[in-house]
Amino acid sequence: MSSNAKVEKLSGGFKFTEGPVWERRGFLLFSDMGANTIYKWTPAGQISAFRRPAGHSNGNTLDQQGRLITAEHDRRLIRTEKDGTIMTLAERYQGKRLNSPNDVVVKSDASIYFTDPPYGIGKEKEELGFYGVYRLSSDRNLTLLTKEMVRPNGLAFSPDEKKLYVSDSEKGHIQVFQVKPDGTLSKGQVFAELPGPKEKGVPDGMKVDVFGNVYSTGSEGVWVFSPSGKLLGKIFVPEVVTNLAWGDKDYKTLYITAATAIYRIRLNIAGVQPGQSVFPVHTK
Repeated sequence: MSSNAKVEKLSGGFKFTEGPVWERRGFLLFSDMGANTIYKWTPAGQISAFRRPAGHSNGNTLDQQGRLITAEHDRRLIRTEKDGTIMTLAERYQGKRLNSPNDVVVKSDASIYFTDPPYGIGKEKEELGFYGVYRLSSDRNLTLLTKEMVRPNGLAFSPDEKKLYVSDSEKGHIQVFQVKPDGTLSKGQVFAELPGPKEKGVPDGMKVDVFGNVYSTGSEGVWVFSPSGKLLGKIFVPEVVTNLAWGDKDYKTLYITAATAIYRIRLNIAGVQPGQSVFPVHTK
């Protein structure tokens, strides 16, 4: 990160922003859960509704074909087809309704990983009795990977996809899992602790750069960790940060959703693009 890089506010006045993703055609999509809307922001500064109602959408990403994958608090995982139609990818596990799909990433084999905490529903609506991390294979087989986390939230792969990072917003830490050849996970280990007042932010959305550094929301802004879990620095943001996305043509701009607004900061390192093939791990 450049020493003179500054966080820039792009737009405000939203109810609760989440799930940013850079669309390859040159604009940002992000969720406003409170407004039940996915918004589109263009580099010209224009804001428009991309979808409304939007299933109280939370996390968004892209698959290899550039199709939008969305985790909805309305208890399902969906895909937006090229013609604009919506396909439900997952809404039940072993016959029981999912809790509230929260965040989502796509692996280079086209499998989709997502978290399912209960944030979007009341306790009386829970059917599963646990909060899981799931893998949806390309042939639509849904596998529970782990149910040991208290509040699984954001998630991101390492550039070589050998590791999966998952934040636990209740525990205030990030866990790291080894990804097995069949796509399942080893037992998780604590990768990094993110202490601080929860009212100023918790571990939530995450992204990874091409060097394998991990960028996570946390108290007072964005926390940046080395691949070994060493804290490299913080990007301070004036609102509670919820999620992140790499963007612009070179993917060196970090877009940030933060409570009622969206921000960005220009960095010197490129991020791993959503839905793309495996990146080789760059070395400095």
